[in-house]
Amino acid sequence: MSKMSIALDDELLKWIDKQIQTKRFASRTHAIEFAVQQLRRT
Repeated sequence: MSKMSIALDDELLKWIDKQIQTKRFASRTHAIEFAVQQLRRT
């Protein structure tokens, strides 16, 4: 796995953190990987 740095809108980051709290994603990395995989499928 490679490390990188990204910038996200504050509201989007708050939403991701809320999804982590509700156990939808295990981490911020998990959320971003999931989103990129979904985009890749389209």
